Amino acid sequence: MKHSTAVIAKSAKIGANVTIGPFAIIDEDVVIGDNCVIGPHVHIESAEIGTGNFFGDGAIIGAAPQDLKYNNEKSFVKIGNNNVFREYASVHRATHEGAFTVIGDNNFFMTLSHVAHDCVLGNNIIFINGVALAGHVTVDDNAVLSAYTLVHQHCRIGKFVMAGGATKIIKDIAPYCMVDGNDATINGLNKVGLKRNGFKADTIKAIEDMYAIFFRDKTLLFAEAVRKIEETLPQIPEIKYFVEFVKASKRGIER
Repeated sequence: MKHSTAVIAKSAKIGANVTIGPFAIIDEDVVIGDNCVIGPHVHIESAEIGTGNFFGDGAIIGAAPQDLKYNNEKSFVKIGNNNVFREYASVHRATHEGAFTVIGDNNFFMTLSHVAHDCVLGNNIIFINGVALAGHVTVDDNAVLSAYTLVHQHCRIGKFVMAGGATKIIKDIAPYCMVDGNDATINGLNKVGLKRNGFKADTIKAIEDMYAIFFRDKTLLFAEAVRKIEETLPQIPEIKYFVEFVKASKRGIER
């Protein structure tokens, strides 16, 4: 269903059962899957969008990146399924020719949240009002960033991270951690989040032991802590993911 005031490019591909509200604009190079809801004054350009997504009033998807290196290259946003973008949320396309800003499935972006160019987001992520990512940020599954959290470019945020309100993140945040403050500091393990997401008691115990080695034992240097985790803890998928994450860090891990 399309409102009479909506403007839709002839080349745009719109799926079945899509609702498009008043004064929405759908530009060229847009593909929208079935069962999406596009609210009033939404503007979508240069985007591939899956099924079941909701775009609230004034959301901006696929706008040009705010990057001085960008020179009108043909780039895109790719969005999965069943995401919610509330009022005035914005997602910018990538900077390089043929590249994508990527958002997975089942994410919730509250009012005024912003995803900048070349970011890669996983699934089941929550951005509370006013969260802003700079360019080239990676956010893994099930992270929760509270209101007005700001993330520096090229940072990585691990699975099941919980960031407090108005947190300033300038380094990578390791999986399963709670972080807060300006600048961000690690405030413990996100055990509530792990329990709510069905982690078994023995898995949480292993993650607690890993946390104690990496964050609490101040006698260990970074490499020593990683080696101790690898040598003394069961190498279950959650431990392996943590180790791979911290080893791959380029901006440094907040400890």
